[in-house]
Amino acid sequence: MAGFTVFRDETTVDFTDADYFALVGPTGSGKSTVLDGICFALYGTVPRWGGSRGIGNALAPSATEARVRLVFESAGSRYVATRVVRRDGRGNVKTAGAGLQLMPPGFDVTRLDTGMSLEDLGDVLAGTPAEMEGAVVEAVGLPYEQFTSCVILPQGQFADFLHAKPATRQQILVNLLGLHVYEEVQARASTRATKAEAQLATIDQLLAGLVDADDEAVEAAEVRLTAMRELTQAVETAVPQLSVVRDREAELAAARDAVAEELAALARVRTPAASTKVAEAAAAARAGASDAAQGVRIAEEREDKVRGELAAAGDAGSLGLLLDRHVELDRLTGQAEWFAGEVSVAEVEHQDAVAAAELARAAHNGAEQLLEQARLDYAEAQTLDRAAALRAHLTAGHDCPVCAQPVTEVPPMPEGSAVQMAERSGKAARSAADVASTAFRQRDAVARELERGLDRKRAQLEQHKSRLQEVRAALADSPGVDALRRRLDELTKLQKKLDEAGADVRTARETQRRAQAAVAAADEQQRAAWRSFDAVRDSVGRFSPPPADRDDLAAAWSALTAWAEVSKRQREEARAEAAAAVEAAHAETQRARAAVVELFTANGLSAPASGADADLIRAAAVAAERAAAAWQRLVDRREQAREFAEQRAALLRDGRVAKALAGHLRANNFERWLLEEALDLLVDGGSRILRELTGGQYDLMHDKGEFFVIDHHDAGLRRGVRTLSGGETFQASLALALALSEQLAGMSTTAASLESIVLDEGFGTLDAATLDVVAATLENLAARGDRMVGVVTHVNALAERVPVRFEVHKDARTAYVERVGL
Repeated sequence: MAGFTVFRDETTVDFTDADYFALVGPTGSGKSTVLDGICFALYGTVPRWGGSRGIGNALAPSATEARVRLVFESAGSRYVATRVVRRDGRGNVKTAGAGLQLMPPGFDVTRLDTGMSLEDLGDVLAGTPAEMEGAVVEAVGLPYEQFTSCVILPQGQFADFLHAKPATRQQILVNLLGLHVYEEVQARASTRATKAEAQLATIDQLLAGLVDADDEAVEAAEVRLTAMRELTQAVETAVPQLSVVRDREAELAAARDAVAEELAALARVRTPAASTKVAEAAAAARAGASDAAQGVRIAEEREDKVRGELAAAGDAGSLGLLLDRHVELDRLTGQAEWFAGEVSVAEVEHQDAVAAAELARAAHNGAEQLLEQARLDYAEAQTLDRAAALRAHLTAGHDCPVCAQPVTEVPPMPEGSAVQMAERSGKAARSAADVASTAFRQRDAVARELERGLDRKRAQLEQHKSRLQEVRAALADSPGVDALRRRLDELTKLQKKLDEAGADVRTARETQRRAQAAVAAADEQQRAAWRSFDAVRDSVGRFSPPPADRDDLAAAWSALTAWAEVSKRQREEARAEAAAAVEAAHAETQRARAAVVELFTANGLSAPASGADADLIRAAAVAAERAAAAWQRLVDRREQAREFAEQRAALLRDGRVAKALAGHLRANNFERWLLEEALDLLVDGGSRILRELTGGQYDLMHDKGEFFVIDHHDAGLRRGVRTLSGGETFQASLALALALSEQLAGMSTTAASLESIVLDEGFGTLDAATLDVVAATLENLAARGDRMVGVVTHVNALAERVPVRFEVHKDARTAYVERVGL
């Protein structure tokens, strides 16, 4: 939908696989508009518009065009219905386009979202609004009024079928059940009666052509069949003897051919020209391999000898280590005086620092003594001049500690007072003591640092002396640097000699490998020669050739060829005897075949030109089969004549029945009876559902086309359906709608079947218990899987029980639909 009522923006609603769904949303959101779109696409109008003149309602506010496209299936075929309306410049709203297409099988419906034209959707069934009405009724099976009473039940018209007049309800059932088919039955019955008369004339002509298929002709054919069967038995008896004679001839011929084959096999026994050279080449290769092996042994012995001399000459690594120790000894000896000098310098510096620290300590102690004397002098001055001493503790505004009177002004210290002089001396002594203390700490720190440096250098000296002693101890037994270098030169020469010996070993081994390869190749040639000999000997092994000397190939070939010559002479004599026996057997075979041919001639038949036994038996069997076929044809023609006679009688009988059926169906009583039966089934199904919905209170019934309810809570009182309350009317209408949906598939004989039912009515008027029963009824209907069931509701208790929900929302511009659930 696009521009259609509240759906201003393009909106697609996909009901694929939604066997049971609910359209939910607030009041006024556009739930019922989705159903309006389905009705509008099919029929060009909507129930609540009040007819086709309300087409202006299709346009969204301020929209100039509305488009609706519906893809649906009916009776196994898929269709696309499209309608477009536009508002012209004068404000008039008209249908601008309408079409119905039959989509090809397997069409991808997602292509509809690509803006493809109507011509690309499939076979065009209708292309104008005028053509749409008949095409839609043909495809759906229902006109607009019945579609909105049986498939989509809109608000305000839910009870139309319940309250419809009998004639209107009868017309709905006629269309739904396809009762117009009985008019076609009447027409076909008339046609069948006419056709039966024409067939009678044809059968009479066929019977006239079968007068020769009488019992006498069948008896003559049966006599001929018996004679051919006797011929077949005689041939089948004579042919085995012919086969025995022929098999004897074949055996003798096979024996003759076997002797010839043996002669041919013996003739192929010949000594190859290169057999002697193969043995000589193998002997030469083995001699070369022996010489190469001796060369490897000599080279390996020389290598082992040099390796032993090298091992006895000593270890090059140990000698190199001794040379390194001599170099280290020279280096340590040169460093000994330097380490000793470092220690001496450090000792002198440390002693000077210790002396300076002692002097600083004495100065510090003297300054401390002067400071202590200044403290004593100050204390003595305070004792001698207490007033001056107390004056230092007075504060203006506080009481005097002696007279307890307020001090208004602190008098100045008198010049030359003992306390003042002692205080000055104490400050000078404190300053001198601080300077001496700082100097002492600095010199003491320098002395300590030099002491640590002295300790490190003494430790380095001791470590150097220890390493020097270790190196000298390690070189105690050393022969000296020159001797060590001479021995290393000798080891280098021996190592070079060993490398040369190793190269000689590798060369000798490579020579040995090539010699062994040559031996292997020669042995393979010799084995191939023996295999060739064995193959020739095995080809004549069944003739028991003499044993072969496996040590001498030439002698083996000589013995085999000599034996083959003797054997050939013996078999040439046997071949002449076998040829004579084959000629005698062939003459006997010819006599036996002539006897079999005479059997065919005696029965007026020609024997087959081929001499095969199977052909003789087959020829006799074919003659018998032909005789049987001729007899069977006569029997079949006689039976066909009897069948035509029976068909003639049946056609006479069927023609009378067809005429009678056509006469009966010209009246309307049969159609009325069928409608009564259909209405009975519909009321029975509706009563069952209504009992479930009302807890057993109501049953439905009909009388003279009118619906009534039986109230079991009021002593079975019969009431007209128009006396029911709003909620009771909803329940009765729902029961009829569901029963119609259930029963139609079994009652209808046409493609018009209710494969969908959508309810847009009054679930909010039901109490909780009735709503639960309605929900369970709808669930059971959907669970059968033969139709799509939909409800339009804003009742959450019902919507939550539906597996697929289409939530409809609306904002200031447009409405939109969102699928939730499975």
